[in-house]
Amino acid sequence: FCNGLIYSNKLIHNYLVFEYNYTLYNKGANVRLFFQKNKIFFLDISTQRIVTKKMCIFAPTKIKKMKNIIIILFALLGITTACKQQAFENVNANDFATKIANPDVVLLDVRTAEEFNEEHLLNALNIDIKQEGFVEKAKSALPIEKIVAVYCKGGKRSANAAEILAKEGYKVINLDGGIMAWKEAGLPVENTSPYEVDSFTTPNGKTVRIHAFVHSSMRIEYNGKEFEIDPVTKLGDKTIDYATMPKADYILVTHEHFDHLDTAAISLLTGPNTQLITNQQCAEITGFGTIMANGDMLQLADDITVEAVPAYNTTKGHLQFHPKGRDNGYILTLDGLRIYIAGDTENIPEMANVKDIDIAFLPCNQPYTMTVSQLIDAARMVNPKVLFPYHYGQTDVSGIPSELETNGIEVRTRHYE
Repeated sequence: FCNGLIYSNKLIHNYLVFEYNYTLYNKGANVRLFFQKNKIFFLDISTQRIVTKKMCIFAPTKIKKMKNIIIILFALLGITTACKQQAFENVNANDFATKIANPDVVLLDVRTAEEFNEEHLLNALNIDIKQEGFVEKAKSALPIEKIVAVYCKGGKRSANAAEILAKEGYKVINLDGGIMAWKEAGLPVENTSPYEVDSFTTPNGKTVRIHAFVHSSMRIEYNGKEFEIDPVTKLGDKTIDYATMPKADYILVTHEHFDHLDTAAISLLTGPNTQLITNQQCAEITGFGTIMANGDMLQLADDITVEAVPAYNTTKGHLQFHPKGRDNGYILTLDGLRIYIAGDTENIPEMANVKDIDIAFLPCNQPYTMTVSQLIDAARMVNPKVLFPYHYGQTDVSGIPSELETNGIEVRTRHYE
């Protein structure tokens, strides 16, 4: 990171002093080293600021012993100053918003094109730091006289980009925490997703975004984690392009029917750290997965739990579609926000035990799940704050909101046909 040369030494007030010229990121600076007994002080001469203070392992007592010690000390100095110095400025979301309002600032998104196309900050350019030729593309697109404001999803990629651009001579500011922190601060993004997206806030102020794909397929974003529920690539005339989406952290599959279990979709969404959570039958089909049975609970993180709850048919002549004990519904709790994903079920008695639900997804298409009247009964048992009818195919669900108005349940109808 740096190199340098000791060019003088002298005694000042019983401190042995060495002046050291070093180069850091091609910017010269002078540092003065003070030590007395086992105390060491590094002072930047140009700013008169102490760079670091450490205890010396080699307590020097005689100047004649210093030759080898000084080599070690200044190797330590090189590492310390390189780590302490930062060639760009990290700012929080609100300060970032203020700075990018300046016309002399260029806004740069260094995420993938897929991430950018889904949502981004207004007026941002997009150059993927992980693609070949990042520096050349950046130098071509970014005027050197402008300040570059850079961001990514969580702040790591953009910090790397900021360091690279600073070495090229740009003045750079980095959004600490990335677009996640920006959204947590309640600041706006440009949403170009072709899917309907609903946003919710957890009790601790974190954002949960739910993307409505089709039928029973949805994507849930929370605190940098990606959840995919019953992902299916194609249903009827609708196709979901999972190849353009981030890899999932967790995939939840309720049961093995074709409109819930799609191994192609799972393959597209599976990365090195993806965890598939499902029932016994699906795990046997896929060849992997964490198996949950009705009544099981998993603690996925300090602020994330998932519970498997019953989902089955009760109507005579329909019992074979979803036998009791085989399939799962799930209660996903994110930082205290409770989401009930019922799976393929009718209005079963166990729903009375599903408590404190903020958001519920209840299915509605006979003969496989519920009639409209059954769904209304189920909603009154569960009593969520917000209800999404889903898995409803050609069923007319337009009358559900008025039926549940007196119960204080907000009904949101999305494209879950």
